[in-house]
Amino acid sequence: MIELKSPDQIERMRVTGQFIGELLAELGELADAGVDLMDLEHHARRRVKERGAESCYWDYSPAFGRGPFRNVVCLSVNDAVLHGLPHTYKLRDGDLLSMDLAVSIDGWVADSAYSLIVGTPAEEDLRLIEATEVALEAAIKVAQPGGKLGDISAAIGAVAKEYGYPVNLQFGGHGLGRTMHEDPHVPNDGRSGRGFKLRPGLTIAIEPWLAAGTNKIVYDPDGWTIRSADGSRTAHSEHTVAITEEGPLVLTRRPQREEGLEDKQRSSATGD
Repeated sequence: MIELKSPDQIERMRVTGQFIGELLAELGELADAGVDLMDLEHHARRRVKERGAESCYWDYSPAFGRGPFRNVVCLSVNDAVLHGLPHTYKLRDGDLLSMDLAVSIDGWVADSAYSLIVGTPAEEDLRLIEATEVALEAAIKVAQPGGKLGDISAAIGAVAKEYGYPVNLQFGGHGLGRTMHEDPHVPNDGRSGRGFKLRPGLTIAIEPWLAAGTNKIVYDPDGWTIRSADGSRTAHSEHTVAITEEGPLVLTRRPQREEGLEDKQRSSATGD
């Protein structure tokens, strides 16, 4: 069942989203060569506890996982893209790190993810991350009241095709609000003008993720971490978005200071 939220409920979700954006920005600043993934996980645990929030991942135990997850942030490196189980691993120069965080504050959930390069970036990795970010913004742009869910999916798929990347349809975006996963499912490719009508009060996580060389995935022995089947690099971008009378409202934007990180990575790649 799809639950439409009131303006007050959306505002409460925005409070959660703001915290998530801030915490992801902090983790991005901490991520550097030599930093252990568990250091990032423990930082996230401390901040979630200090805020009085609840992790949506700690007790997460879906049919595909070997759960419960028992961590608060998904940390996926290089060919890992979704549900990366935090473990002892020191980040290396050039690693592509994707971070996915969902928490609840006062009973209202938000969910967001983004990818970054640790240290020296490769141009092809920046392009892959860019594709997910461009796809996300294209999807947000068409998330207008009166539109259709297929408009969002088609916008993501069109960007992926433009960049030349295949699309996996097993995992995609989703509704959320009182819990992390609600209806509807939001595929990362589809046909515009089809599907559920977008109405004010609908809150969804839009999350394009891509692998450079394949649309097939494999699971690690940990039962959680999802990787590209061919070992190619992957990237993941996600925001929680509310459909309002005025148009789409992004609830999980990261602080402006985080923009400088992406600019710095691009300058390093081009030698500027």
